[in-house]
Amino acid sequence: MRVHVFASGSSGNCLLVEEDETRVLIDAGISRRRLAAALNSLGCAMEQIGGVLITHEHSDHISGLEGLVKGRKLPVFAPHTVAARLEGALTSLSEQLRVIPTGEPFSLGSLRITAFHTSHDTDESVGYRIEGRGVYGHATDTGCVTEEMRRFLRGADTVLLESNHDEDMLRYGPYPFYLKKRILSTRGHLSNTDCAVFARELAESGTRKIILAHLSRENNTPQKALTEAERALAGLPTALFCAPVLGCLTVEITSS
Repeated sequence: MRVHVFASGSSGNCLLVEEDETRVLIDAGISRRRLAAALNSLGCAMEQIGGVLITHEHSDHISGLEGLVKGRKLPVFAPHTVAARLEGALTSLSEQLRVIPTGEPFSLGSLRITAFHTSHDTDESVGYRIEGRGVYGHATDTGCVTEEMRRFLRGADTVLLESNHDEDMLRYGPYPFYLKKRILSTRGHLSNTDCAVFARELAESGTRKIILAHLSRENNTPQKALTEAERALAGLPTALFCAPVLGCLTVEITSS
């Protein structure tokens, strides 16, 4: 089982989870051309993708979705409210949309997938727990760590977790006050500090690889995010990775 992060951040989000012949995307916030090039670098064709999981309808997560599914019968999976928003914004998706319940697993090829809620400034947003020969947890775009997130991410072998901003950089940076307030709220984005605290909790529950994701280019740096998480994980055998804004990061997912 592997995860390949193609893009992570406010300019676009997209990654691939694969196990054997099963390949599923999480979000489609990059163009079809960029996605095709990323897949080609892995020796994978667009036709081999078995489905797309959508976390929420913000443009950095779905801007490439219409181009991706155009002319194809590629299923797009989303919980009820997210699916309704997608259908309203992209009417061409209606036949491909598959509404999934939160908290209940469904199967896609060899993978068992469960959506769970995150806390973001939209009517509904979710993360995913994906189980195969390893367990991958995906949680980005959340202003706080909820008990539901804890329940579904505990024990995952590898977790992608938002580490969006350094609080001082955000507070004293150039963003307007309303935007700072939004990001810092419990329905905004997770700070380096809150991410690091939760990373420690996950590591103590058995997580051995953590991918820091959705870093702000204006209010964070990879070094700041990594340093904060490294301090929190001191003494624990958990490896840290930083998802690229652009490019490809591949992480092997193995059962602990």
